[in-house]
Amino acid sequence: MSGTELARAYWADVVRPILDRKLPDVPRAAARLGSGSDVLGLDDDTSRDHDWGLRLTLLVPAGRVREVDELLAAALPASYRGLPTAFPVTWDPAVRHRVEVAAPVELVRSRTGLDLGRDLGVTDWLSLTGQAVLEVTAGPVFEDAPGELTALRERLAWYPHDVWLHVLAAEWTRVEQELPFVGRTGQRGDDLGSRLLAARLVTALVRLGFLLERHWPPYPKWAGTLFGRLPVAASAGGEVARALAAGTWQERDAALRAACEVLHARQRAVGLPALDGPVCQDFYDRPFTGLRDVAGVLRAAVTDPEVRALSHRGGVEQWVDDVGTLTDAGARGRLARASRA
Repeated sequence: MSGTELARAYWADVVRPILDRKLPDVPRAAARLGSGSDVLGLDDDTSRDHDWGLRLTLLVPAGRVREVDELLAAALPASYRGLPTAFPVTWDPAVRHRVEVAAPVELVRSRTGLDLGRDLGVTDWLSLTGQAVLEVTAGPVFEDAPGELTALRERLAWYPHDVWLHVLAAEWTRVEQELPFVGRTGQRGDDLGSRLLAARLVTALVRLGFLLERHWPPYPKWAGTLFGRLPVAASAGGEVARALAAGTWQERDAALRAACEVLHARQRAVGLPALDGPVCQDFYDRPFTGLRDVAGVLRAAVTDPEVRALSHRGGVEQWVDDVGTLTDAGARGRLARASRA
């Protein structure tokens, strides 16, 4: 049984009957949200050695959170289907039940750092990571009679259009800045340097794939798995794999060029601004691949003056890769504001 199947059964067989019996007047939504590979539907036998088990998200009005949490602590059985209902997790060594009881807006704030009780600004969107959003939007919802959770998930479905163009342009800029160096380092005999650059570029190209398909990227552990399920992966996946496996810088350069062309063609196919003709070109008179100004085409299509005034960095996730920072919503927000300043 997967983690989400277990959560669904736990809700139906144990938690919901307790609430129906003891607190039938409390509006509620039940889901499996938050951290854990099972939220993405990617857990397996290996996942069960930590933070896996009878976990559930229960959303109730803010004024009823403590009451519901205390009821469950008192009323839940010791086990269900041979698994304990109370257990420690890596972020909390206390042995207690793992039904996360929260108000909907607070649940979203805890994952994203954003207050969805107000309108979101450009800086708010740029502070997000794909993983933070997926912890709210990816997991299954078992019940949502008030509809508040569903509405919050819909608000986080994707970037506003001009912000989307901006982050796409930022990712293409990142590719443009380093693409020719794969060949230059290889030409100088620095094969390790060429491989390192190719890996950085593949990371950017994979993120481009997620952006083009309007799909929030997960953290790196699952990026390859979920990229492989995107429509563009059928044509781009083989090229990025060849770039990583290539034995010579010439093969690496050719694979990266092909991947860029596939992604640019997908950009055109989904109706986004694109160049006429290929996206790649020779880098001056050198035998390396360079990139034409596809980022400029995207930025030229932005109409929101606030977005047009942004630097070319894009979202925090595009220019910061420290795990501690990316998992700290407060730090991300401060960086997004500082970048704009």
